[in-house]
Amino acid sequence: IDYCASPNHGCEHECVSTHDSYSCRCLKGFTLNPDKKTCRRINYCALNKPGCEHECVNTEEGYYCRCHRGYTLDPNGKTCSRVDHCAQQDHGCEQLCLNTEESFVCQCSEGFLINEDLKTCSRVDYCLLSDHGCEYSCVNTDRSFVCQCPEGYVLRIDGKTCAKLDSCALGNHGCEHSCVSSEDSFVCQCFEGYILRDDGKTCKRKDVCQDVAHGCEHICVNSEESFICKCLEGFRLAEDGKRCRRKDVCKSTPHGCEHICVNNGNSYICKCSEGFVLAEDGRRCKRCTEGPIDLVFVIDGSKSLGEENFEIVKQFVTGIIDSLAISPKAARVGLLQYSTQVRTEFTLRNFNSAKDMKKAVAHMKYMGKGSMTGLALKHMFERSFTQVEGARPLSTRVPRVAIVFTDGRAQDDVSEWASKAKANGITMYAVGVGKAIEEELQEIASEPTDKHLFYAEDFSSMGEISEKLKKGICEALEDSDGRQDSPAGELPKRVHQPTESEPVTINIQDLLSCSNFAVQHRYLFEEDHLSRSTQKLFHSTKSSGSPLEEKHDQCKCENLIMFQNLANEEVKKLTQRYILF
Repeated sequence: IDYCASPNHGCEHECVSTHDSYSCRCLKGFTLNPDKKTCRRINYCALNKPGCEHECVNTEEGYYCRCHRGYTLDPNGKTCSRVDHCAQQDHGCEQLCLNTEESFVCQCSEGFLINEDLKTCSRVDYCLLSDHGCEYSCVNTDRSFVCQCPEGYVLRIDGKTCAKLDSCALGNHGCEHSCVSSEDSFVCQCFEGYILRDDGKTCKRKDVCQDVAHGCEHICVNSEESFICKCLEGFRLAEDGKRCRRKDVCKSTPHGCEHICVNNGNSYICKCSEGFVLAEDGRRCKRCTEGPIDLVFVIDGSKSLGEENFEIVKQFVTGIIDSLAISPKAARVGLLQYSTQVRTEFTLRNFNSAKDMKKAVAHMKYMGKGSMTGLALKHMFERSFTQVEGARPLSTRVPRVAIVFTDGRAQDDVSEWASKAKANGITMYAVGVGKAIEEELQEIASEPTDKHLFYAEDFSSMGEISEKLKKGICEALEDSDGRQDSPAGELPKRVHQPTESEPVTINIQDLLSCSNFAVQHRYLFEEDHLSRSTQKLFHSTKSSGSPLEEKHDQCKCENLIMFQNLANEEVKKLTQRYILF
């Protein structure tokens, strides 16, 4: 029985009879659907995922990769490359060849147009293509055009119309200095300070000295447009540029300066060599004591100061350092710079030599922001004078000194930390320049303020302030000399009786209990080295250690002076061999 002969088998493509029924079959390139009757094309691209770069095309028995328009299939049968029509054939383009999807087109560079043959190029005639508006002639450039005028004419500001050149512009006027055109001719003129000669063209210099009241004390000399005053030999011009002053007063007068004489106008001033300060007579020089001091600079680095003035402040700091004996046992120096924040440039323990310290000052970078003076004083009080940062203990009685420099109003309160610093034995010097506030400087400075407060309207007076500060510090060191021992009240009231090998400790507070003898000393002497004259002034001791009474009045002025001189002699002898407490 041919079951396929029945029109109801429902096979979409082919019907195949079996011995007891039939089955449906699809044509090549198709597969039977689940209903076993209809067919669908086999999607080889989806089944095999061939990796075609552009398109995958199904065939009856498989698939192949195909590229988009303007591309060609690579030998691997999957990836595509753009067809370079310009490279594949002799395109004939004069300037540029541009690939399209199926072919190429010729193009021209900027300033050129393609000709009718679509291959060669011609320069763009901007003068022809545009309404150039040139009065005389139009000249093409690479990208545009310019108007030009004939000889004897010049282009006006509008860039299009022309004007006749003036007589001066022709260049044959013959004027030595300047030519001024008139309608039909020209006139010559001279520069300021010159007058026209009779030829009407050349110029000669005016005699300004003869024509004006120059006011020169000695000699008037004509310059290009004015005059300058000069002085006779042996004189120099004063600051007003007119009067004359003798050149070297120092050489011409018996100045009496011990170190250096510096001419100052019609007079002179004495100065001292490095490490010395001027004495009260203004002529002699004295060396600052090499005694110990802990000194901290608190330097304003705010924006108002400016980098140039900051360099002057650095020189100011260097000058103070030069006047001190820098070493761990003598002067220790630290430096803070403050602006909106506070920066420790170096502490009291960082440097042991003036050379290294000055190098650090020279390399100090300007902060240039706000002015938090109170914050800087807080930092100084809480940190700078601590033993961690190199300050010596209070028990050593080493003077603690702070030099605070500012050029304007603080943005915070200065009184609290300045008061705390002064109350804790820190001697405060306040240096103000320019817009510094006097009330703030007074709050910072120690008493008396006339010795601890310095102000100048500008930075030209920094040298003078530096010298005053050196002198003040020097005096402070001299005043503190000999007080580097234990605080008052801590000295023993009884003198220990030493053995033969022990040094004798002499307590001047025991020896000289005078109300007007304020400075207390404690020296360590070897008994064998005490001079007889000194021992006569000292109390001898019993075995119990209690001092005996002397018959003469120890507190008389002459006895005090004698004692001090003798004691100083012993100190000088023993300084190299014994520790001074």
